[in-house]
Amino acid sequence: MRRNLAARIGVWSAHHRKTAILGWLLFVVLAAGIGGASGMVEMTDAENAAGDSARAEQILSDAGLAHRAGELVMVSSAEPDGWKAAARELATAVENTGEVTGLTDPVVSEDREDALLVFEMKGDPDTAADRVQPVLDAVAGVQEKHSGVTVRQFGDASAGKWLGDLLSDDFKKAEFTAVPLALGILLVAFGAVVAALLPVGLALTACMAAFGLLSLASHQLHLFQTTYSVMFLMGFAVGVDYCLFYLRRERDERAAGRDAETALRIAAATSGRAVLVSGLTVMVAMAGMFLSGLMLFKGFALATITVVFIAMLGSVTVLPALLSWLGDRIDAGRVPLLNRRGKRGRKQSGGFAGRVLRPVLNRPKLFAAGSAAVLLVLAAPAVGMKTESLGLEKQFGSDSALSVAYRQISETFPGGPAPAQVVVEADDITAPAVREALAGFDDVTVHRARNVAEFEVPLPGGEQGLADLREDRLPAAFDGTGARAYVTGEVATSVDFNDQLKRGIAPVFLFITAVTFLLMLFCFRSYVIAVTSIVLNLLSVGAAYGVMTAVFQHGWGAGLIGSEGVGAVESWMPLFVLVVLFGLSMDYHVFVVSRIREARGRGLATRPAIDEGIRATAGAVTGAAVIMVAVFSVFATLSMQDMQQMGVGLAVAVLLDATVVRMVLLPSVMALLGERNWRTPRGLGRLPGLDHSEPEPVAVAAAPVAPGTR
Repeated sequence: MRRNLAARIGVWSAHHRKTAILGWLLFVVLAAGIGGASGMVEMTDAENAAGDSARAEQILSDAGLAHRAGELVMVSSAEPDGWKAAARELATAVENTGEVTGLTDPVVSEDREDALLVFEMKGDPDTAADRVQPVLDAVAGVQEKHSGVTVRQFGDASAGKWLGDLLSDDFKKAEFTAVPLALGILLVAFGAVVAALLPVGLALTACMAAFGLLSLASHQLHLFQTTYSVMFLMGFAVGVDYCLFYLRRERDERAAGRDAETALRIAAATSGRAVLVSGLTVMVAMAGMFLSGLMLFKGFALATITVVFIAMLGSVTVLPALLSWLGDRIDAGRVPLLNRRGKRGRKQSGGFAGRVLRPVLNRPKLFAAGSAAVLLVLAAPAVGMKTESLGLEKQFGSDSALSVAYRQISETFPGGPAPAQVVVEADDITAPAVREALAGFDDVTVHRARNVAEFEVPLPGGEQGLADLREDRLPAAFDGTGARAYVTGEVATSVDFNDQLKRGIAPVFLFITAVTFLLMLFCFRSYVIAVTSIVLNLLSVGAAYGVMTAVFQHGWGAGLIGSEGVGAVESWMPLFVLVVLFGLSMDYHVFVVSRIREARGRGLATRPAIDEGIRATAGAVTGAAVIMVAVFSVFATLSMQDMQQMGVGLAVAVLLDATVVRMVLLPSVMALLGERNWRTPRGLGRLPGLDHSEPEPVAVAAAPVAPGTR
């Protein structure tokens, strides 16, 4: 019988298991070692920006005029001028660190109860966070000596230090929580220690190799600082899921009485094939992020494609080799009361699924309408979704010292922490017309050799203030002078980033829907299944958007996860969640529909095939979903607001996808469509087929497996 690609790979791995296992280990060690030695290169401010703000940052970078890391320290007292002694001591203390420059006289508030000290960190701003600790210690020392005043600090270096420490702690928390959690779930699912350790071990080694390769790639495509966290989130969840699908099918076949070689071949031909199709679909969907026009998403795309490819590769190569080597020892370390499979095997699978399916298939119209309504209700808050690039003060939570400092400084000295920076470029920056225009602004720094000038403008009106500056003040000042003025800064960067996202989301959406349609069409030879796949995915994404908006924009239930509403969703989150969920949903969809098509290929009518396919995959899908939801939920408990949003969005979507969509909506819709599910477009029937049917239960020559039979 002709074997598909996954079956051929699986049989080869079983024949050459030593080569497959040692080759995998060598690959992981080399990739992790070389990549770790090379280090990761983070993107610059110009690379992470868009539009006018990106142009402004690039002009400064090309001219060698990188921003110094600015710091603000506000000293407050209960009485007017009560801050003076502390301010004098503070100025002396920070200057004595030898790390600061440009310290100005204090800016005093109208009621004279607050004073603001402004200074900059010396040296490379990219390393300022690594050198700011002496300054933080100096500020803290003044606060300790003066109990009658309050000292608050906010700036590029102090916030960067805080962020770096937080990301390091959060990543460790995610890693040390997600791995034991997944291991515990797998232990319950399989009831054996070795069977539980196998998917976790393969997923972790896939992540290690991907980390190394990504570090190497970052020297060409610079990365955002959270990219590693995103990679681990995706890689670990997907890696465990792929192994789980494969391992579950092999164990089901063994429990059904197949010999070891035949069980492994069947698992390779069916679940292995589903893993290849799912992995390819995920990678192609992730490639859509390259069309966003933003380097942030290009880095995310590269990271997720890399880790998914490696996880997929490990699942179809080294996993069958390990299964062939372990044989029945895969059940070593059985846990009492958990290992209940025995001879009943598949008869026991899908019990709960069967109880759910019976009414669904009996009344498909009711359940299709009801489940769709549930998803639409959950999606409703997304209609009012607002996005913005969340500043560090929102990322850390309103009660953090950094956020309190930012808020107090902003309220007392409007525009202080987040002024607009204007960069003016001209053929001759000293031309009379340009000089006259620059004279209308305060504190202008002119770089004659570079024909560049820069100055700051407070933005107490936020986005409206930025619009007035760009549309009125700057054109009025520089039109006709030959100079070109660009605005950057926190507000400008957020606005420009959002504008680029709005322009980029349409081509990304069209790409992933078109490619998903074509992949499903080729895989299942049915345009009905292809369209159904896209519609179901959109419902899952819409529900995730709605929950994210409700929790993080409006604050509904945010306290339950230790978070809070910040009035907006992180600007990069909707596009990222769209792409990731389109890819991840294919894991379950391909796995379930392949099993339905497999039953259909053996001659069953559509409804019995749906019943058998859902029942047979219920255990694997449930286990995979529980693991994904658990891993994503870990990220929902981290400190950063964007990590919380990503964790909640993906966890909710996967939970809904594995329950409401796969257990209710999918079978009810397929039952309503009946034989129309399998309509093949003209011409597609002549293409090479992707076999969905289960191989005949005959043994083939394969590498000997470990002794012991069931």
